[in-house]
Amino acid sequence: MVEQRTIKVDYMARVEGEGALDILIEDQAVKDVKLRIFEPPRFFEAFLRGRGFMEAPDITARICGICPVAYQMSAVHAMEGACGVKVDGPLRALRRLLYCGEWIESHVLHIYMLHAPDFLGKHSVVELAAQHPEIVRRGLRLKKAGNEIVALLGGREIHPINVRVGGFYRIPTPGEFATLAEKLKAARDDALATVAWVKGFEFPDFEQDYEFVSLSHPTEYPFNEGRIVSSRGLNIDARDYHDHFAEEHVPHSTALHCRLKARGHYKVGPLARYALNYDLLAPRARQAAQDAGLGRVCRNPFQSIVVRAVETVHALEEALRILERAERPEKPFVEVRPRAGRGLAATEAPRGMLHHTYELDEQGRITFAQIIPPTSQNQATIEADLRRFIAPRLHLPDDQLRWQCEQAVRNYDPCISCSTHFLKLNVERR
Repeated sequence: MVEQRTIKVDYMARVEGEGALDILIEDQAVKDVKLRIFEPPRFFEAFLRGRGFMEAPDITARICGICPVAYQMSAVHAMEGACGVKVDGPLRALRRLLYCGEWIESHVLHIYMLHAPDFLGKHSVVELAAQHPEIVRRGLRLKKAGNEIVALLGGREIHPINVRVGGFYRIPTPGEFATLAEKLKAARDDALATVAWVKGFEFPDFEQDYEFVSLSHPTEYPFNEGRIVSSRGLNIDARDYHDHFAEEHVPHSTALHCRLKARGHYKVGPLARYALNYDLLAPRARQAAQDAGLGRVCRNPFQSIVVRAVETVHALEEALRILERAERPEKPFVEVRPRAGRGLAATEAPRGMLHHTYELDEQGRITFAQIIPPTSQNQATIEADLRRFIAPRLHLPDDQLRWQCEQAVRNYDPCISCSTHFLKLNVERR
Protein backbone atom coordinates (compact mmCIF):
# COMPACT_ATOMS: atom_id res chain seq x y z
CA MET A 1 0.00 0.00 0.00
CA VAL A 2 1.38 3.39 -0.98
CA GLU A 3 1.21 6.00 1.74
CA GLN A 4 0.58 9.53 0.53
CA ARG A 5 0.98 12.61 2.67
CA THR A 6 0.18 16.13 1.61
CA ILE A 7 1.07 19.35 3.36
CA LYS A 8 -0.76 22.43 2.21
CA VAL A 9 0.21 25.92 3.27
CA ASP A 10 -2.06 28.44 1.59
CA TYR A 11 0.38 31.31 1.87
CA MET A 12 3.85 31.76 3.19
CA ALA A 13 4.52 35.21 4.62
CA ARG A 14 7.72 37.27 4.50
CA VAL A 15 8.40 37.07 0.78
CA GLU A 16 7.02 39.08 -2.11
CA GLY A 17 4.54 37.46 -4.45
CA GLU A 18 2.41 34.35 -4.82
CA GLY A 19 3.40 30.83 -5.75
CA ALA A 20 3.41 27.25 -4.61
CA LEU A 21 5.91 24.53 -3.90
CA ASP A 22 5.10 20.92 -4.74
CA ILE A 23 7.31 18.18 -3.33
CA LEU A 24 6.86 14.57 -4.34
CA ILE A 25 8.41 12.01 -1.99
CA GLU A 26 8.29 8.38 -3.01
CA ASP A 27 9.87 5.47 -1.17
CA GLN A 28 11.74 7.92 1.09
CA ALA A 29 13.33 9.70 -1.86
CA VAL A 30 12.72 13.12 -3.38
CA LYS A 31 11.25 12.45 -6.81
CA ASP A 32 10.18 15.93 -7.85
CA VAL A 33 10.31 19.54 -6.69
CA LYS A 34 8.38 22.27 -8.49
CA LEU A 35 8.40 25.91 -7.49
CA ARG A 36 5.17 26.95 -9.15
CA ILE A 37 4.54 30.59 -9.96
CA PHE A 38 0.84 30.91 -10.70
CA GLU A 39 0.35 34.65 -10.66
CA PRO A 40 -1.07 36.02 -13.92
CA PRO A 41 1.31 37.97 -16.15
CA ARG A 42 1.50 41.68 -15.36
CA PHE A 43 2.18 42.73 -18.98
CA PHE A 44 4.73 45.47 -18.26
CA GLU A 45 6.64 44.58 -21.40
CA ALA A 46 3.41 44.99 -23.38
CA PHE A 47 2.60 48.28 -21.62
CA LEU A 48 5.93 49.67 -22.77
CA ARG A 49 5.37 48.98 -26.48
CA GLY A 50 4.24 52.10 -28.28
CA ARG A 51 5.39 54.40 -25.46
CA GLY A 52 8.05 57.05 -25.84
CA PHE A 53 11.52 56.10 -24.60
CA MET A 54 11.36 58.85 -21.97
CA GLU A 55 8.42 57.10 -20.30
CA ALA A 56 10.32 53.90 -19.58
CA PRO A 57 11.81 54.91 -16.17
CA ASP A 58 8.43 55.87 -14.72
CA ILE A 59 6.66 52.78 -16.06
CA THR A 60 9.32 50.28 -15.03
CA ALA A 61 9.58 51.80 -11.53
CA ARG A 62 6.06 50.49 -10.90
CA ILE A 63 7.17 46.90 -11.36
CA CYS A 64 8.43 46.71 -7.77
CA GLY A 65 7.85 48.86 -4.71
CA ILE A 66 10.98 47.51 -3.00
CA CYS A 67 13.53 47.85 -5.81
CA PRO A 68 12.13 50.40 -8.28
CA VAL A 69 15.55 52.04 -8.72
CA ALA A 70 16.95 48.86 -10.26
CA TYR A 71 14.24 48.85 -12.92
CA GLN A 72 14.67 52.57 -13.59
CA MET A 73 18.45 52.37 -13.85
CA SER A 74 18.37 49.37 -16.17
CA ALA A 75 15.84 51.15 -18.35
CA VAL A 76 17.73 54.46 -18.57
CA HIS A 77 21.05 52.76 -19.33
CA ALA A 78 19.42 50.73 -22.10
CA MET A 79 17.68 53.79 -23.57
CA GLU A 80 20.86 55.84 -23.50
CA GLY A 81 22.72 53.00 -25.18
CA ALA A 82 20.10 52.82 -27.93
CA CYS A 83 20.39 56.59 -28.48
CA GLY A 84 24.19 56.66 -28.39
CA VAL A 85 24.56 58.66 -25.16
CA LYS A 86 26.93 58.01 -22.25
CA VAL A 87 26.22 59.69 -18.90
CA ASP A 88 29.37 60.22 -16.86
CA GLY A 89 30.91 62.47 -14.21
CA PRO A 90 28.78 63.84 -11.33
CA LEU A 91 25.53 62.49 -12.77
CA ARG A 92 26.95 58.99 -12.88
CA ALA A 93 28.08 59.30 -9.26
CA LEU A 94 24.62 60.44 -8.17
CA ARG A 95 23.08 57.44 -9.88
CA ARG A 96 25.34 55.22 -7.79
CA LEU A 97 24.27 57.12 -4.71
CA LEU A 98 20.62 56.47 -5.53
CA TYR A 99 21.37 52.77 -5.99
CA CYS A 100 23.07 52.75 -2.55
CA GLY A 101 19.80 53.91 -1.03
CA GLU A 102 17.86 51.08 -2.63
CA TRP A 103 20.36 48.44 -1.52
CA ILE A 104 20.23 49.69 2.06
CA GLU A 105 16.46 49.81 2.38
CA SER A 106 15.89 46.53 0.52
CA HIS A 107 18.62 44.54 2.27
CA VAL A 108 17.55 45.79 5.69
CA LEU A 109 13.90 45.02 5.01
CA HIS A 110 14.84 41.47 4.09
CA ILE A 111 17.30 40.96 6.97
CA TYR A 112 15.12 42.26 9.80
CA MET A 113 11.55 41.83 8.64
CA LEU A 114 11.58 38.79 6.35
CA HIS A 115 14.53 36.52 7.08
CA ALA A 116 15.82 36.94 10.65
CA PRO A 117 12.61 35.58 12.21
CA ASP A 118 13.41 32.20 10.60
CA PHE A 119 16.71 31.92 12.46
CA LEU A 120 15.16 33.01 15.75
CA GLY A 121 12.13 30.73 15.68
CA LYS A 122 9.67 33.58 15.17
CA HIS A 123 6.77 33.68 12.76
CA SER A 124 6.99 37.42 12.16
CA VAL A 125 8.89 40.56 12.98
CA VAL A 126 6.02 41.43 15.32
CA GLU A 127 7.01 38.49 17.53
CA LEU A 128 10.64 39.57 17.28
CA ALA A 129 9.76 43.14 18.28
CA ALA A 130 7.85 41.93 21.32
CA GLN A 131 10.98 40.26 22.73
CA HIS A 132 13.73 42.42 21.23
CA PRO A 133 12.31 45.86 20.50
CA GLU A 134 15.74 47.48 20.43
CA ILE A 135 16.85 45.18 17.59
CA VAL A 136 13.81 45.98 15.47
CA ARG A 137 14.21 49.70 16.18
CA ARG A 138 17.78 49.45 14.89
CA GLY A 139 16.52 47.84 11.70
CA LEU A 140 13.91 50.56 11.22
CA ARG A 141 16.52 53.28 11.71
CA LEU A 142 18.79 51.66 9.18
CA LYS A 143 16.04 51.18 6.63
CA LYS A 144 15.06 54.81 7.06
CA ALA A 145 18.60 55.85 6.10
CA GLY A 146 18.20 54.06 2.77
CA ASN A 147 14.75 55.53 2.27
CA GLU A 148 16.13 59.04 2.80
CA ILE A 149 18.66 58.61 0.00
CA VAL A 150 15.95 57.42 -2.37
CA ALA A 151 13.57 60.18 -1.30
CA LEU A 152 16.18 62.92 -1.77
CA LEU A 153 17.43 61.83 -5.20
CA GLY A 154 14.35 60.01 -6.41
CA GLY A 155 11.72 62.51 -5.32
CA ARG A 156 9.95 60.05 -3.03
CA GLU A 157 10.71 56.80 -1.22
CA ILE A 158 8.55 54.47 -3.34
CA HIS A 159 8.36 54.52 -7.15
CA PRO A 160 10.77 57.46 -7.56
CA ILE A 161 9.74 60.20 -9.98
CA ASN A 162 12.96 62.26 -10.28
CA VAL A 163 14.86 59.81 -12.52
CA ARG A 164 14.88 60.46 -16.28
CA VAL A 165 16.76 59.28 -19.33
CA GLY A 166 19.95 61.36 -19.27
CA GLY A 167 20.01 62.01 -15.52
CA PHE A 168 17.55 63.63 -13.11
CA TYR A 169 14.85 66.28 -13.24
CA ARG A 170 16.26 68.01 -10.17
CA ILE A 171 19.58 67.89 -8.31
CA PRO A 172 19.44 68.38 -4.51
CA THR A 173 21.20 71.35 -2.98
CA PRO A 174 24.59 71.09 -1.19
CA GLY A 175 22.77 71.68 2.09
CA GLU A 176 20.47 68.74 1.47
CA PHE A 177 23.45 66.51 0.68
CA ALA A 178 25.24 67.64 3.87
CA THR A 179 22.22 66.82 6.01
CA LEU A 180 21.97 63.40 4.37
CA ALA A 181 25.67 62.66 5.02
CA GLU A 182 25.25 63.26 8.76
CA LYS A 183 22.35 60.81 8.88
CA LEU A 184 24.34 58.16 7.02
CA LYS A 185 27.29 58.47 9.39
CA ALA A 186 24.95 57.66 12.27
CA ALA A 187 23.53 54.70 10.34
CA ARG A 188 26.96 53.17 9.78
CA ASP A 189 27.19 51.94 13.38
CA ASP A 190 23.79 50.27 13.01
CA ALA A 191 24.98 48.53 9.85
CA LEU A 192 28.10 47.17 11.54
CA ALA A 193 25.97 46.04 14.50
CA THR A 194 23.71 44.22 12.05
CA VAL A 195 26.63 42.17 10.71
CA ALA A 196 27.69 41.33 14.27
CA TRP A 197 24.12 40.25 15.06
CA VAL A 198 23.41 37.99 12.07
CA LYS A 199 26.81 36.29 12.11
CA GLY A 200 25.71 34.62 15.36
CA PHE A 201 22.75 32.85 13.78
CA GLU A 202 22.88 29.06 13.43
CA PHE A 203 23.31 28.06 9.79
CA PRO A 204 22.73 24.57 8.34
CA ASP A 205 25.77 22.94 6.75
CA PHE A 206 24.66 23.39 3.15
CA GLU A 207 27.39 24.61 0.80
CA GLN A 208 26.61 24.26 -2.90
CA ASP A 209 28.75 24.39 -6.03
CA TYR A 210 27.01 27.27 -7.81
CA GLU A 211 27.95 29.01 -11.00
CA PHE A 212 27.81 32.58 -9.75
CA VAL A 213 26.87 35.32 -12.23
CA SER A 214 27.03 39.06 -11.61
CA LEU A 215 28.29 42.30 -13.04
CA SER A 216 31.95 43.10 -12.53
CA HIS A 217 33.62 46.50 -12.85
CA PRO A 218 37.39 47.05 -12.76
CA THR A 219 37.31 49.70 -10.01
CA GLU A 220 33.88 49.53 -8.34
CA TYR A 221 31.68 47.04 -6.51
CA PRO A 222 28.94 46.77 -9.13
CA PHE A 223 25.70 48.72 -9.06
CA ASN A 224 24.90 50.26 -12.45
CA GLU A 225 27.63 49.16 -14.81
CA GLY A 226 30.06 46.38 -15.62
CA ARG A 227 30.61 43.28 -17.69
CA ILE A 228 28.64 40.12 -17.01
CA VAL A 229 31.00 37.52 -15.53
CA SER A 230 30.68 34.13 -13.90
CA SER A 231 32.71 31.93 -11.58
CA ARG A 232 33.24 29.51 -14.49
CA GLY A 233 34.78 31.87 -16.99
CA LEU A 234 31.95 33.83 -18.60
CA ASN A 235 33.00 37.41 -19.39
CA ILE A 236 30.74 39.31 -21.77
CA ASP A 237 29.34 42.75 -22.48
CA ALA A 238 25.73 43.21 -21.33
CA ARG A 239 24.84 43.80 -24.99
CA ASP A 240 25.75 40.16 -25.70
CA TYR A 241 23.46 38.75 -23.02
CA HIS A 242 21.12 36.91 -25.38
CA ASP A 243 24.01 35.13 -27.07
CA HIS A 244 24.74 33.31 -23.82
CA PHE A 245 21.49 33.24 -21.83
CA ALA A 246 18.06 31.90 -22.75
CA GLU A 247 14.60 31.96 -21.21
CA GLU A 248 12.39 28.91 -21.38
CA HIS A 249 8.87 28.13 -20.31
CA VAL A 250 8.20 25.34 -17.83
CA PRO A 251 4.67 23.98 -17.49
CA HIS A 252 4.40 24.55 -13.74
CA SER A 253 5.24 28.27 -13.76
CA THR A 254 3.97 31.44 -15.37
CA ALA A 255 7.47 32.86 -14.79
CA LEU A 256 10.11 31.91 -17.34
CA HIS A 257 13.23 30.05 -16.24
CA CYS A 258 16.60 31.43 -17.31
CA ARG A 259 19.62 29.33 -18.08
CA LEU A 260 23.11 29.67 -19.45
CA LYS A 261 23.03 28.07 -22.89
CA ALA A 262 26.35 26.32 -22.26
CA ARG A 263 25.76 24.98 -18.76
CA GLY A 264 22.22 25.38 -17.41
CA HIS A 265 21.04 27.11 -14.26
CA TYR A 266 23.11 29.60 -12.31
CA LYS A 267 22.88 31.89 -9.29
CA VAL A 268 22.63 35.68 -9.11
CA GLY A 269 22.41 37.88 -6.04
CA PRO A 270 24.50 38.84 -3.01
CA LEU A 271 26.51 35.60 -2.85
CA ALA A 272 27.43 35.95 -6.53
CA ARG A 273 28.38 39.63 -6.27
CA TYR A 274 30.40 38.98 -3.13
CA ALA A 275 32.33 36.05 -4.62
CA LEU A 276 33.09 37.81 -7.89
CA ASN A 277 33.86 41.29 -6.50
CA TYR A 278 35.23 40.71 -2.99
CA ASP A 279 38.33 42.86 -3.49
CA LEU A 280 36.19 45.85 -4.45
CA LEU A 281 34.25 46.00 -1.19
CA ALA A 282 34.90 49.10 0.90
CA PRO A 283 37.62 48.38 3.50
CA ARG A 284 35.18 48.62 6.41
CA ALA A 285 32.77 46.21 4.69
CA ARG A 286 35.59 43.77 3.90
CA GLN A 287 36.70 43.87 7.53
CA ALA A 288 33.12 43.24 8.65
CA ALA A 289 33.02 40.17 6.40
CA GLN A 290 36.25 38.87 7.89
CA ASP A 291 34.99 39.50 11.43
CA ALA A 292 31.84 37.54 10.54
CA GLY A 293 33.96 34.55 9.51
CA LEU A 294 33.20 34.78 5.80
CA GLY A 295 35.91 33.79 3.38
CA ARG A 296 36.37 35.38 -0.01
CA VAL A 297 33.62 33.10 -1.33
CA CYS A 298 30.44 32.06 0.50
CA ARG A 299 28.56 29.08 -0.96
CA ASN A 300 25.99 28.53 1.80
CA PRO A 301 22.70 30.20 0.75
CA PHE A 302 21.59 30.39 4.39
CA GLN A 303 24.50 32.74 5.04
CA SER A 304 23.21 35.14 2.40
CA ILE A 305 21.75 37.11 5.30
CA VAL A 306 25.30 37.83 6.48
CA VAL A 307 26.44 38.82 2.99
CA ARG A 308 23.46 41.17 2.68
CA ALA A 309 24.48 42.79 5.94
CA VAL A 310 28.05 43.21 4.62
CA GLU A 311 26.69 44.76 1.41
CA THR A 312 24.64 47.16 3.53
CA VAL A 313 27.86 48.35 5.20
CA HIS A 314 29.40 48.75 1.75
CA ALA A 315 26.43 50.72 0.42
CA LEU A 316 26.67 53.15 3.35
CA GLU A 317 30.42 53.54 2.87
CA GLU A 318 29.98 54.11 -0.86
CA ALA A 319 27.20 56.63 -0.28
CA LEU A 320 29.37 58.59 2.15
CA ARG A 321 32.32 58.46 -0.25
CA ILE A 322 30.17 59.87 -3.05
CA LEU A 323 28.78 62.62 -0.82
CA GLU A 324 32.24 63.63 0.39
CA ARG A 325 33.44 64.06 -3.22
CA ALA A 326 30.17 65.24 -4.69
CA GLU A 327 30.32 67.82 -7.45
CA ARG A 328 27.16 69.57 -8.50
CA PRO A 329 26.57 68.95 -12.21
CA GLU A 330 26.07 71.98 -14.42
CA LYS A 331 22.74 70.56 -15.58
CA PRO A 332 20.58 67.87 -13.98
CA PHE A 333 20.56 65.83 -17.19
CA VAL A 334 22.25 65.22 -20.51
CA GLU A 335 20.08 65.82 -23.56
CA VAL A 336 19.12 62.54 -25.24
CA ARG A 337 17.65 62.67 -28.73
CA PRO A 338 15.63 59.72 -30.01
CA ARG A 339 16.78 57.51 -32.82
CA ALA A 340 16.11 54.02 -34.07
CA GLY A 341 18.22 51.48 -32.25
CA ARG A 342 18.54 48.61 -29.82
CA GLY A 343 19.56 49.10 -26.21
CA LEU A 344 20.60 46.43 -23.71
CA ALA A 345 21.73 47.02 -20.15
CA ALA A 346 22.20 45.16 -16.88
CA THR A 347 22.37 46.50 -13.33
CA GLU A 348 22.56 44.83 -9.93
CA ALA A 349 19.23 44.87 -8.11
CA PRO A 350 19.49 43.93 -4.42
CA ARG A 351 18.38 40.40 -5.35
CA GLY A 352 20.74 40.07 -8.30
CA MET A 353 21.42 41.02 -11.88
CA LEU A 354 18.53 42.57 -13.81
CA HIS A 355 18.66 42.77 -17.62
CA HIS A 356 16.61 44.99 -19.96
CA THR A 357 16.38 44.93 -23.76
CA TYR A 358 14.55 47.57 -25.84
CA GLU A 359 14.13 48.39 -29.49
CA LEU A 360 13.20 51.92 -30.60
CA ASP A 361 11.92 53.35 -33.87
CA GLU A 362 13.08 56.65 -35.39
CA GLN A 363 10.74 58.68 -33.15
CA GLY A 364 11.97 56.94 -30.01
CA ARG A 365 8.87 54.82 -29.57
CA ILE A 366 9.44 51.46 -27.93
CA THR A 367 8.69 48.63 -30.34
CA PHE A 368 10.05 45.79 -28.20
CA ALA A 369 10.79 45.33 -24.50
CA GLN A 370 12.17 42.40 -22.55
CA ILE A 371 12.83 42.53 -18.80
CA ILE A 372 14.59 39.63 -17.06
CA PRO A 373 14.45 39.98 -13.25
CA PRO A 374 16.71 38.22 -10.75
CA THR A 375 14.10 35.83 -9.35
CA SER A 376 13.34 34.24 -12.71
CA GLN A 377 17.08 33.71 -13.19
CA ASN A 378 17.29 32.03 -9.79
CA GLN A 379 14.13 29.96 -9.97
CA ALA A 380 15.72 26.77 -11.34
CA THR A 381 18.55 27.06 -8.80
CA ILE A 382 16.01 27.40 -5.97
CA GLU A 383 14.42 24.14 -7.10
CA ALA A 384 17.82 22.43 -7.29
CA ASP A 385 18.70 23.69 -3.81
CA LEU A 386 15.44 22.33 -2.41
CA ARG A 387 16.06 18.89 -3.89
CA ARG A 388 19.43 18.67 -2.18
CA PHE A 389 18.21 20.28 1.04
CA ILE A 390 15.18 18.04 1.49
CA ALA A 391 16.87 14.70 0.79
CA PRO A 392 18.63 14.29 4.17
CA ARG A 393 15.64 15.73 6.05
CA LEU A 394 12.88 13.37 4.94
CA HIS A 395 12.65 11.98 8.46
CA LEU A 396 11.40 15.31 9.80
CA PRO A 397 7.72 15.77 10.64
CA ASP A 398 5.84 17.63 7.93
CA ASP A 399 5.54 20.87 9.87
CA GLN A 400 9.30 21.05 10.47
CA LEU A 401 10.07 20.12 6.87
CA ARG A 402 7.69 22.81 5.67
CA TRP A 403 9.30 25.46 7.89
CA GLN A 404 12.79 24.61 6.70
CA CYS A 405 11.76 24.57 3.03
CA GLU A 406 10.17 27.98 3.45
CA GLN A 407 13.38 29.28 4.98
CA ALA A 408 15.42 27.82 2.13
CA VAL A 409 13.27 29.72 -0.37
CA ARG A 410 13.55 32.92 1.68
CA ASN A 411 17.35 32.71 1.41
CA TYR A 412 16.88 34.13 -2.07
CA ASP A 413 14.66 37.04 -1.00
CA PRO A 414 12.45 36.12 -3.96
CA CYS A 415 10.40 38.92 -5.49
CA ILE A 416 7.67 37.42 -7.63
CA SER A 417 5.46 40.49 -7.50
CA CYS A 418 4.76 43.33 -5.10
CA SER A 419 2.46 41.15 -2.99
CA THR A 420 3.28 40.10 0.56
CA HIS A 421 2.70 36.37 0.32
CA PHE A 422 4.28 33.68 -1.73
CA LEU A 423 4.22 30.00 -1.04
CA LYS A 424 1.56 27.34 -0.99
CA LEU A 425 3.36 24.14 -0.13
CA ASN A 426 2.21 20.66 -1.11
CA VAL A 427 4.24 17.65 -0.03
CA GLU A 428 3.12 14.34 -1.46
CA ARG A 429 4.57 11.19 0.04
CA ARG A 430 4.13 7.85 -1.69
